[in-house]
Formats: sequence, structure tokens, C-alpha cells
Amino acid sequence: MIKNDPHFNDPLPNPGLPEDLPQGETLLWQGVPRAASLAVRVFHMRKVAIYFALLMAWAIAARLAEGQSLANAVLTPGRWLVPMGAVAVAFLYLLAWLTARTTLYTITSKRVALRVGIALTMTINVPFSRIEAADVKMNADGTGDIALKLGTETRIAYLILWPHARPWLVSKPEPMLRALADPAKVAAILGRAVAQSAQGTTTVNIKGLREQTAGGSPSAPAIPA
Repeated sequence: MIKNDPHFNDPLPNPGLPEDLPQGETLLWQGVPRAASLAVRVFHMRKVAIYFALLMAWAIAARLAEGQSLANAVLTPGRWLVPMGAVAVAFLYLLAWLTARTTLYTITSKRVALRVGIALTMTINVPFSRIEAADVKMNADGTGDIALKLGTETRIAYLILWPHARPWLVSKPEPMLRALADPAKVAAILGRAVAQSAQGTTTVNIKGLREQTAGGSPSAPAIPA
């Protein structure tokens, strides 16, 4: 729980939730995405920086081919390309930081809740009964994402979810807990919570954890549908 986290100032009495938990429902976990990971993987800050670096290299090479001195070849395009690139990269990181600051993921004994939105804050509730599967993706920086595959009867608009949505699945969006600091731990909590809630009927695996986790740690429990 991160009620006292200075990076998340939720005006509601229970951060991450629109109201008090109903009787019999307990809070199991809360967390926020990592801003640096969001900047690279969601807002593509690194790709934009590389793009401007390539533009700079191309501009320098073109001027050298025209016979300009190295100093002029560097300074002339650098006067406008470097500031433009710096502003673009800074803007993308700011978006990632604001997204991380205004996001709070919650797992209770009955549901997953995503409190999201920079300008307009909303809470998206996903009851366990609507989850068919969970897919864990581990990233090279140690963070990870957990995508929630929903049943066919449950639809949430992609634009409402983004950037907390699995990329490219526009026709059938999947909510995603993004850039988690400890995705294996969160997946295990989710698996146990759904198993206990459904009391073991049909099982749906949390996919990707066994294969992706370093050291071959076991995958999280299967989640009953």
C-alpha cells in the first residue's frame, strides 16, 4: 500500500478506489508504474532521441560533402536540431512522469482497479469474473507488464485505457498494468487472489512468467475463471 506516497495525491479517502471497499473485500496490493520505463517503452523517448541523432549525423555529413569546415558542419544544424531534439525528449519524459504520478494500480480480493488519467482522472474496475487470462511480460530493465485478457462480453475502449492497454489490440483491448517494479510478485498476488475468489473451477494460466523470469523461478498460480 502506498497511501502516503508523496508522488500520488489522490483526493479520495481511499487512494486508487472511488469508494470504500465493500464488506468482505480486502486490499491486497497497490503500486505505480516506473516513469523511466514508461518513457522508453510507451512514449518511445529513446527512439525519438536516436531519430534526432541520425538527423544531426546526416546534416553534418551533407555539409562536409559540400566542402564546409567541420566546425560549420556541426554548428549550423546543431543550432536548431539539438534544441528541438532536447525539447522533444524532455516533453516525452514529462508525459511519462505525469502518467506515473497520476496512476495507481490496485488489486483487491475481488478485482483489479486502475486509477488513471492526467487531466481527467477515472477508475477502471475489472472484476476477477471478467478476466480470462493474464499475460506477464518481463522487460530488460527489470520492470514488467501484466496484460488482462477479458471475456468477450466485456469491452473497454482502447482510447480510454491507453497507455494502460496492451499495444495494438485495438479491436479487443486488454487492460495492462505497465512498468511494474516487481511484476513476478504482482502476478503471484493476482493469481492467488483470483484462485481464492473463484474457489477453483476452470483455471486460466498467468502466461509468460516461468519463461521470462530470470533464474527459472516458478510461474504464478493459475487463475480460475
